[in-house]
Amino acid sequence: MAKRVVIDPITRIEGHLRVEVVVDENNKITNAFSSATLWRGIEVILKGRDPRDAGFMTQRICGVCTYSHYKAGITAVEDALGIKPPLNALLTRTLMDFALFFHDHIVHFYQLHALDWVDIISALKADPKKASEEAFKYVPKGYNPIATGEDELREVQKRVSKFAEKGDLGPFKNGYWGHKTMKFTPEQNLIALSHYLKTLEMQRIAAQMMAIFGGKNPHPQSLTVGGVTCVMDLQDPARLGEYLTKFQELADYVNRAYYADIVMAASAYGTEPSVVQKTNLGNFLTYKTMQTGPNSWLFDACGYIKNHDLTKFYEIDESKITEEATHSWYKNLDNPTHPYDETTEPEYTGYVEGESVDGQGNIVKTKVVNEKGKYSWIKSPRYNEEPMEVGPLACMVVNYAAGNKKVQKVVNEFLAQTGLPAEALFTVLGRTAARMLQTKTIADYGLEAFNNLVENLKKDQTTVAPYVIDETKEYKGRFIGDVPRGMLSHWCRIKNGKIENWQAVVPSTWNAGPEDGRGKKGAYEANLIGMTLADPAKPLEVIRSIHSYDPCIACAVHVMDVKGKKLGEFKVDPLYGAC
Repeated sequence: MAKRVVIDPITRIEGHLRVEVVVDENNKITNAFSSATLWRGIEVILKGRDPRDAGFMTQRICGVCTYSHYKAGITAVEDALGIKPPLNALLTRTLMDFALFFHDHIVHFYQLHALDWVDIISALKADPKKASEEAFKYVPKGYNPIATGEDELREVQKRVSKFAEKGDLGPFKNGYWGHKTMKFTPEQNLIALSHYLKTLEMQRIAAQMMAIFGGKNPHPQSLTVGGVTCVMDLQDPARLGEYLTKFQELADYVNRAYYADIVMAASAYGTEPSVVQKTNLGNFLTYKTMQTGPNSWLFDACGYIKNHDLTKFYEIDESKITEEATHSWYKNLDNPTHPYDETTEPEYTGYVEGESVDGQGNIVKTKVVNEKGKYSWIKSPRYNEEPMEVGPLACMVVNYAAGNKKVQKVVNEFLAQTGLPAEALFTVLGRTAARMLQTKTIADYGLEAFNNLVENLKKDQTTVAPYVIDETKEYKGRFIGDVPRGMLSHWCRIKNGKIENWQAVVPSTWNAGPEDGRGKKGAYEANLIGMTLADPAKPLEVIRSIHSYDPCIACAVHVMDVKGKKLGEFKVDPLYGAC
């Protein structure tokens, strides 16, 4: 008999996401539905505004992805107006990107995703001496592990034990400790727990790194249409040195902790079916990002691969990007439409009566998605009518297929150290590893952009390009690039000197979007199908898979009803659900 498991809300993400899966008598997932349950507004607010203000408003789409949308809003207007910022500005923007990726990726793995892999209760039973010795197995050649000395690990156990003795694990409560799919030994759990706590320190360094040229973090303020405004910081050797020091400290942490812990995860979870199940959606899409010189990019591929095939790379055709709303709560968008021509009109229809499995394994009455109707505030982006996965995994495998030597070296070394085949990349484990490998690529090669900026500043101090907005002309332009969660694009039209239309197609829209009009599912939904749950009342396998994408629903749902009409009421209980 088929059963439905509803996880609402998915926690440890940005925004509000509900996932429902249907399981058969063997607890194998036969269908899945991803539903964004709340929405907010930016695109409509931008209409009629001065285009030079767009970046400052788009960065408010999200409290996590602030710089991503800031740069996208600025760059889309530059593209529309035909502005080419000076090299100093472009390289400075890259250095700010590095800070963002360092911060986003290490925080995602440790603070948001690690508790899907790490059993905190088990860590309290570990032998600190054995754990300290084991930590040396996983670091890259030439590095020693960090925060894993015997005394350090003993202190970590003591700190967390104080929570446990009080009957409340604090930030670690509501986890599925002891779940059958948790595979780390007590010692491995203790190593990862120590790095969880250490990352709380490291994220501060990454935030400070962004603020050096951004002015502050979050919501930096140094980008402007035409370039950057942090002129004095770029001319100050002390500020450049401060950035360099923080970059090197974070790069060191990536190798001595983040990389090592993913290698450790590969050794422990390499036989766990829910972690190594191959993705059902084999299409991956990315766009170049992080300019390192006049004509060079750290990740330089603009294209996609199909059907998990790493031997064939296809270049992107921007005209083939569309969105539709067959199963999304919007009207007049049931046909695929290019972002330049989209409309966003809400049409909320709610959920329907149904049944699901509760946290004790009982069948209870509940609201469920309307499978044949609309069930999410997220639209369904498609490329050439096909769903695509975007994100660090897409960035790495597409650049790998396109012949990016830096990416190939980092990926091949990881595969060699873990003994995994290349097809292991197309799994939950591979997606989690790819985020780390993207960070390691930045750590290993990112200073090329810094060094080129320093050299260019010796002969050219220009940071802003001049421009004119002709109010008698109509303009259109876009930003496309990869950000921490994948390929982001902003599309704008300018008329009479004001913004006429704006659309953002964000990474979590590509991945979390519902089924389209032809029955093709997005990445979240497609890749859950076929997975078997050890216990439907404790669906950790679903949580782990969804978290591997680092969902940002605040980004994916970013338009509101400007008429103030009451569309629905929602109650979110933070203690309900998986974690």
